Amino acid sequence: MTTKEHFRITFNLAYPVMLSQLGQVLVGVADSMMVGQLGAVPLAASSLANSIFFVVLMFGMGVSMGITPLVSKADGRGAKKRISKLFQHGLWLNIATSVALTILLIGFGEILYFLDQPDQVVDQAIPYLWVITASLFPFMIFQTFKQFAEGLAQTRQAMFITIFCNVINIILNWILIFGKLGFPELGLMGAGYATLISRILMPIMMGWYVLNSKRYELFDLSLKLKSFSRLLFGRIMNIGLPTGFQYIFEVSAFSAAAIMMGWIGVNALAAHQIALNLAAISYMMASGLSTAGMIRVGNQIGRGDMKTMQEAGMMVFKMVLVFMSMSAIIFVLGRFFLPSLYIDDAEVISLAGTLLVIAGLFQLSDGAQVVGLGVLRGMEDVRVPTIVTLLAYWVFALPLAYILAFPLGLNEVGIWYGLLIGLSVTAVLLFVRFKRLSNKLIAGEEISTAAQSLK
Repeated sequence: MTTKEHFRITFNLAYPVMLSQLGQVLVGVADSMMVGQLGAVPLAASSLANSIFFVVLMFGMGVSMGITPLVSKADGRGAKKRISKLFQHGLWLNIATSVALTILLIGFGEILYFLDQPDQVVDQAIPYLWVITASLFPFMIFQTFKQFAEGLAQTRQAMFITIFCNVINIILNWILIFGKLGFPELGLMGAGYATLISRILMPIMMGWYVLNSKRYELFDLSLKLKSFSRLLFGRIMNIGLPTGFQYIFEVSAFSAAAIMMGWIGVNALAAHQIALNLAAISYMMASGLSTAGMIRVGNQIGRGDMKTMQEAGMMVFKMVLVFMSMSAIIFVLGRFFLPSLYIDDAEVISLAGTLLVIAGLFQLSDGAQVVGLGVLRGMEDVRVPTIVTLLAYWVFALPLAYILAFPLGLNEVGIWYGLLIGLSVTAVLLFVRFKRLSNKLIAGEEISTAAQSLK
């Protein structure tokens, strides 16, 4: 397969997922921009609540992703009955996960008072956190249908639905935050209700499409678990749980950074939220490329073509480096304009501009590490990458961030330098692992071919 063919196939898979992921993060961007008009305290409150919530949300998203590489491999082998069973088992795993995570978040609310954050920020953060927590269950149902469809290389439908629901979220934000069209002015809580309503619409639309589309009529998509397979359930969990922890280790590192920002002050926390919100846009789009890489790698392994599998993975690395380079340029050039879209506080804009320069520096590392996790997930290699993310962020990056910020007096800049170094270490280690494992698979395929030719 030529380089041009690899690019075309990967791009056609990736761009709908990138736009879909962009739609997911734009829910938070729209919330932050509109909440920022209310002042620094509501913006800091949304930052604190979202820092906690997104750790849990990303874990749930990671668990749901256990479906996709297995469906992709089964599709490569033409195993339709197995694909049907993967959908059913994945659905009930995601339902159980959403219930457990909701209970966890409900119990976590009061703990915010013990994180040494400003009282006025915590008072607004807790009720907002509880409202967005209610969106976990519908979100996980949506993820089930989305990951199933993406495993079959059908990525456009989730894109259209996510974009539509994001537009609904923005409209509801305008109505509920500022009290338009006769509705009461709910401020920060309005943003929470808008997010909840838009996430309820997502599984309704995606589920209706998948269950009624002729494209999927070959599969048994009964919502009932007709025959429980402990082995199949375990296969999904063996990918999904480590993937969830990979997300936790990374996202919680940024959440811990938000807590350290709160120790510096409200303005530092608000600036961190703005810079992180913008960086999340490029990150989530890069994760779309990661998903495309996971699908392509898994499908080629199912077909038994290891050389094409490695070529597909390497193409995704190249594509993400180009994309993230462009993002870095935008962040650096727009470092003062972009924060002004969120808030009109001069000090917060200045602080956010400084952080965006650092964010520009770690774009390449951030993109490479998320793609590395994706292509390795397509190979069902998740345990070692999980350990890598744990060590890189929590053993190395965060302690370094604390030292740079407080003992060395670099404050908010020191925290982000620590995160930059953690991302860079992770990216290098994951790339090296993919290259080594794919080379082993190619060598094994060549030995097997040679053995067959001698018979």
